[in-house]
Amino acid sequence: MTAPRRPTTLALGLGVSALLPLALLGTWSFAGRWFFPAPLPTEWSLRAWSAVLAPGAQVWTALWGSVWVATVAALLGTAIALPAARALGGWRGAGRGWVQAALLGPLVLPAFASVMGIQVVFIRLGLADTRVGVVIAHLIPVVPYAVVLLGGVFAGYDPRLEEVARTLGARPAQVWWRVTLPAILPGVLVTGLFAFLVSWSEYLLTLIVGGAQVLTLPLLLFSAVQGGDYAITAVVSLLYLAPTLLVFALVAPRVQGWRT
Repeated sequence: MTAPRRPTTLALGLGVSALLPLALLGTWSFAGRWFFPAPLPTEWSLRAWSAVLAPGAQVWTALWGSVWVATVAALLGTAIALPAARALGGWRGAGRGWVQAALLGPLVLPAFASVMGIQVVFIRLGLADTRVGVVIAHLIPVVPYAVVLLGGVFAGYDPRLEEVARTLGARPAQVWWRVTLPAILPGVLVTGLFAFLVSWSEYLLTLIVGGAQVLTLPLLLFSAVQGGDYAITAVVSLLYLAPTLLVFALVAPRVQGWRT
């Protein structure tokens, strides 16, 4: 009788541990005065929300910069990863592990050393301090993640569906749009969402490649932390976390549906 309750208890504990930081951030965002040892703020205020969301505030520039960079990086990264993942998904021979390791190499190498090398090249190409340069830099972590996710999608894909379509007279473009893409579309959408999050959360690449010209929410968040205003930091943190929570809310039911 106790065995079925263990997963429920574990899930409840994980849920509480995940929601507790959000609850603390939400409380801090409305705190006017909150000093130890008071368990709750002694004064509530909308000051932080009003300051952060005021017209012309930096958060709007940072929000647009994050959305623009992350969206373009996710679209490009997913498109670049598709052919590589297709090849890896159908590869059953020797050497597949080495190729996967090479693709994941950018995630293993020290980030700071690689970024400095990229910055030197981008300065010479005129891509430093531009959104285009930041997007290209973000492809370094985005593409490996996308290849791994799409590789799992193509591992379960049956290419004989395409052979049947070709024998019936379908052209390559028709095979792609009417057979291949509908079959892998859920995996492509999930990959695009996670690629968006990888780019959205990138700080070091944006800071060095974008300089002071490309402002995103991670940069604004670190600036708020250094400012020492906990209420402002909490508001920016919640705005920064919002896309992550939205993505998981969209993906989790679909994953459950695929399992069933």
